[in-house]
Amino acid sequence: MTKTEFEYRQIIAICRELFQKKNKDYGTSWRILRLSSLTDQIFIKAQRIRSIQEKGVQKIDDGIEGEFIGIINYCIIAMIQKQLECSAQMEFSEHELGDLYDEQVAKTLNLLLNKNHDYGEAWRDMRVSSMTDLILMKIFRTKQIEDNQGQTLVSEGVEANYQDMLNYAVFCLIQMGMAQQQQQQQ
Repeated sequence: MTKTEFEYRQIIAICRELFQKKNKDYGTSWRILRLSSLTDQIFIKAQRIRSIQEKGVQKIDDGIEGEFIGIINYCIIAMIQKQLECSAQMEFSEHELGDLYDEQVAKTLNLLLNKNHDYGEAWRDMRVSSMTDLILMKIFRTKQIEDNQGQTLVSEGVEANYQDMLNYAVFCLIQMGMAQQQQQQQ
């Protein structure tokens, strides 16, 4: 296992734990949301991160780490929603939901490993602020695709954009030292 895969898995473990806890509190109430609503939730979180980065100060105690975790979990929820588009099922057992979560993570991690091979982990030399901008750009691309009823001429669809946003949010948390903090606590 590479250092990146190890750190990635540490970040996802944090996100999954929060996802499970919120599922116990709220159930799968998110099943009522359309993909466009999930995209807007990701936008709100990314916009707050950018605002804090630009202003250098925040007035609400919740840090940007929590917003990146939110982006990761909303991207996974969106990909699950996309997969379940034709299903009316609203409730899932903890095990079923965990499997759906893990399936989306596995696909997205595989994409990351393939891109890291080709790009040589260029993200490690990027600024968190640049990756935040890339997340915002991917959100606007996703909104455009949604506004076009999912039709594209030459571009990847919404799922690829959710995967990229998820991976950039993980990269940001790795760059911010969250994986190292997690390792020290174990």
